[in-house]
Amino acid sequence: MADSTVIAGSLIYSHIIPPLMGFIGIILICSGIMDRKTKYTLAGVALFMLAGLLPFLILPLILGT
Repeated sequence: MADSTVIAGSLIYSHIIPPLMGFIGIILICSGIMDRKTKYTLAGVALFMLAGLLPFLILPLILGT
């Protein structure tokens, strides 16, 4: 039972949350550039970069490696 919980948890953090964060980041980048709002653009860049790094930061903690 514990193995299925770890697999489900790792699946969420590796395949579900990062693409959603990346998509929201791209939307913020586009919106910030078109409306000339620097805060939106910077938040979008930070969110997009965090989406790329999230699996490498969270998964070792979950999987225990």
